Amino acid sequence: MHAPDAWKALNQFTDARIALGRSGASLPTAEVLKFGLAHAQARDAIHQPFDSEKLADELDALGLETLTVHSQATDRHVFLNRPDLGRRLDEESRDRLLSRRASPHDVLLVIGDGLSSHAVHRQATPLIGALLPFLSTLGLTAGPVVLAHQSRVALGDEIGECLNSKAVAILIGERPGLSSPDSLGVYLTWHPQRERIESERNCISNIRPEGLGYDAAAFKLAWLLEQAFLRRLTGVALKDESDNPALWDKVKPKSSSLVVSEDRR
Repeated sequence: MHAPDAWKALNQFTDARIALGRSGASLPTAEVLKFGLAHAQARDAIHQPFDSEKLADELDALGLETLTVHSQATDRHVFLNRPDLGRRLDEESRDRLLSRRASPHDVLLVIGDGLSSHAVHRQATPLIGALLPFLSTLGLTAGPVVLAHQSRVALGDEIGECLNSKAVAILIGERPGLSSPDSLGVYLTWHPQRERIESERNCISNIRPEGLGYDAAAFKLAWLLEQAFLRRLTGVALKDESDNPALWDKVKPKSSSLVVSEDRR
């Protein structure tokens, strides 16, 4: 038998691995097995192929046009070992996007597999569905949703530049944790260009039912978009103050209590 842990009651407040108990000088067998399962799930999330065709069908049901592109990382092995190649479009994709370049549109949504295709498959479509009413409220025009294979965050900026977008938001799978292999992040850039740096983007992270819910994340993104168009900037100069009702303009959450409760998790 393993000794009970006095901290056990704290488990209800966190997904962190605390109060695991012990068996002699080691962890209980059940906890060792749970850790192995979580590690396997994280590895699977990284290596799971990006099913862009399935996403395209889901987005088509929402009435959204899609385009598919690839980075210069030719496969998953290259993507993991050469992050720089995941930040640039391959020549064919770049030429295809430039051929579609038209008059400027306001917002471009990009979905990139990143480090967790599992996260993208689960969270991207529900988040976009929750975001669309906010875009309508703001009167923002949107380009086609771009589905990007072997994508790093910065790829969104080049895609936005090619398609003449005023702002780009890339929805991308975050690095899996041992309790969250399906966490989605969103990075927003005003006036996207290949030369943009990390400090010029805003980030919303941990988007999933067990973290920041879809309605709350969509509201945060819409609030940042509204402020980006008002101030003509994103990044460290644009602080996320969406939890302050005094700063709500056209964009208001579907439920202010939802936003507050989710932010405090």
